[in-house]
Amino acid sequence: MQQAESRAGSIYDLGYRNYEGARLGRRHAIISLYLYTLRGAFGLGRRTSSKIIPVIITIIAFIPAAAQLAIAAIVSDDIDVITPQSYFSFVEVPIALFCAAIAPEITGRDMRQRTLSLYFSRALLRRDYALAKLAAFATALTVLTLLPQALLVIGNGLATKDLGAYVNDNWADLPRTIAAGLLIAIVAASVSLAIAAQTHRRAYATVAVVAWFLVSWPIAGILVHEVGGAGQAAVFLSPFDFIHGCTLWVFNADPTQDSTTETAGFAGWAYFADVLAYSAAGIGLVIRRFDRIAA
Repeated sequence: MQQAESRAGSIYDLGYRNYEGARLGRRHAIISLYLYTLRGAFGLGRRTSSKIIPVIITIIAFIPAAAQLAIAAIVSDDIDVITPQSYFSFVEVPIALFCAAIAPEITGRDMRQRTLSLYFSRALLRRDYALAKLAAFATALTVLTLLPQALLVIGNGLATKDLGAYVNDNWADLPRTIAAGLLIAIVAASVSLAIAAQTHRRAYATVAVVAWFLVSWPIAGILVHEVGGAGQAAVFLSPFDFIHGCTLWVFNADPTQDSTTETAGFAGWAYFADVLAYSAAGIGLVIRRFDRIAA
């Protein structure tokens, strides 16, 4: 009898206790998700293998600016410097690679691991989730578009004999650089995330994002240069081309001779309108996707 009693467990009625801590609410949930996603875009807080691709791509985006800075440290004059508007042409491919590698992980991980129901069961709304992910991804892309430009300003400044005169002559490029960098980050993030969010399979999402950037580019070039006429409108389908055209419009610069944007012959504001249209469509599709997705 004593042996049976020793084997039996004891039940204690502890009851339920009310949570007495601070209720941080919806705003804190949005900020936390934003910061978590931003860190995750660069593999921070994850295993080493998750950091390799974003770090390598980020380093590639900084190479032209770092090279300019190294040249400026050795030769102080009579060198060709990289202009702010031309630098965005150097980071187009790194941006495409970053989007293809990271966009499928921004939302795909949550869909694969079925954690969306945990997010939506709290104060976080579905639209909050979508916008926090978009904002974090766009912020991550500004690291590729704006931070190299900051390093470039230092390099160009050191390449002159009078730093004060250089700042005085080029201060107007600062708001233009920020505007162009933000536009590129927003349109690339919104459309890439809209594409990647349609599937939880990383391979499919990666291929689809790569296709948007790289497949549309040669097709648009062929239609603009070889077909002409109505085919010139294909320039608005290639992100490399309409982003470049928008950047030139922001800086009030002319396209290079025989380039796709120059051959197409559209006004600069048309590329700016195209960027806004793609951004709005991408944001809308991401919000719609998570409004309807089954958690």
